[in-house]
Amino acid sequence: MSIAYLFPGQGSQTKGMGAALFERYADWTAEAEAVLGYSIVELCLEDPRNELGQTAFTQPALYVVNAMTWRAFIDDGGAAPAFVAGHSLGEYNALLAAGCFDFGTGLRLVQRRGAMMGEVRGGGMAAVIGLEPAAIAAVLDASDAGRRLDIANFNSFDQTVIAGPKDDITAVADAFEAAGVRAFIPLNVSAPFHSRYMRQPMEGCAAFLADYTFRAPVMPVISNVTAEPYAADLVRETLARQIGNSVRWLDSMLFLSGQGVTTLEELGPGSVLKKLAAQIRKKGGGVKA
Repeated sequence: MSIAYLFPGQGSQTKGMGAALFERYADWTAEAEAVLGYSIVELCLEDPRNELGQTAFTQPALYVVNAMTWRAFIDDGGAAPAFVAGHSLGEYNALLAAGCFDFGTGLRLVQRRGAMMGEVRGGGMAAVIGLEPAAIAAVLDASDAGRRLDIANFNSFDQTVIAGPKDDITAVADAFEAAGVRAFIPLNVSAPFHSRYMRQPMEGCAAFLADYTFRAPVMPVISNVTAEPYAADLVRETLARQIGNSVRWLDSMLFLSGQGVTTLEELGPGSVLKKLAAQIRKKGGGVKA
């Protein structure tokens, strides 16, 4: 059996996540609170100020809970993976699992990433359900509004997310309806993540990452940008490109299937990635989750 670990990203957060982990891993809980300057336990379990849905808080919280879930899985005898991958924010957890940096360093990176992404305003995103990516690209290419939009997340054969100016998202809705989508769902986000409109924060992220040293991965980490393993000497450069480019999750899962991976283990709150894997497998590709 060949196994890959998958780490979820923003959208998988939920109040109460990590409840069984914070006391078990008190060392990481204390380190997280020292780095962040607030109680990660209060944020995840109580969320008294309704911050868990805000990007600047969501991303550090998910990173911490994903990391503790991974640590518990290993401590409880989980099988060693052949590959690791993470969806957007989750890629930082994949790099942690592969030894590219320690827990505290990863948290500092994620805290800065979340703060920069949380400052971006304007634009939006929409989920397109029921059309394959090539058909979605054709719809976008057929109008000026569509050409101002990007595919942000290639999640599965049936689920794709587009991003760009909100007016343009509204303008293409009828074209997608005419093309036969099952659903066209505007998302409640503050910015067009993983699109050309994130290039300025992407440049800021690259400048911030330049201050850090990254170790070569001890196992293959699948990049969101390339859908292939990170090159050992290009960890910083590859990670820096992430927030301004598409998340190629579908291609990543097809790559794992082609490498003989037979089992996927989602390590974090929820089951979003397992559900996407099931959708991909149903269409004749991918790996059993």
